[in-house]
Amino acid sequence: MTACVQSAPSLESLPRVIPVFPLPALLLPRGRLPLNIFEPRYLAMIDDALRHSRVIGMIQPSDPDLKVPPLYPVGCLGRLTEWRETGDGRLHITLTGLIRFRVAAELQTTTPYRQVEAAYDTFAGDLETCCEQGIDRNRLGQSLKTYFKQRKIDDYWESIEQVSCEVLVNSLSMICPFDIAEKQALLEAPALADRAELLTALIEMAAAQNGSHGGTLQ
Repeated sequence: MTACVQSAPSLESLPRVIPVFPLPALLLPRGRLPLNIFEPRYLAMIDDALRHSRVIGMIQPSDPDLKVPPLYPVGCLGRLTEWRETGDGRLHITLTGLIRFRVAAELQTTTPYRQVEAAYDTFAGDLETCCEQGIDRNRLGQSLKTYFKQRKIDDYWESIEQVSCEVLVNSLSMICPFDIAEKQALLEAPALADRAELLTALIEMAAAQNGSHGGTLQ
């Protein structure tokens, strides 16, 4: 496995044209997203990124069933921090989120993957130390306990209690089985406190719906 460790970039150093990976998955600043790459066009994208800036944009398609799906207007730039070749031509990579971006324009290119012009100014705060004020961690914790109990998950509570609010909120936002629109709303939340409030509401809603059905959360 190869790993790359770099300091946080400045806003001015970020590339304005970036390759994008349209995938119904969420990447958030300072979050870590493992991916298994096997399609030739995305293998080419990763190869090109490794030879240049080592960054790609993760962005959700608003209608993934279409052959060339339209993109949501906001994604997250990720740095390739780990990559490993497999014996069957695939790549296992890890992206670490840097900063959200807004799609200023999608470019016409000859590459097999899509590229966009990215605007970062709205999200400059993503590069700074995260403010954890205004987060009701107790309410989030109580909703999580109900959520985990319904899913029969109880092995990780001690480690959850030890992580920072940012790690907890962003990790849960990325891994919980929300739909595309809900994940996009979490991505576009202006600040961590806003994301935590939305995350808590989504978990409470899922728990309430599950309780009314008497089953396990899907």
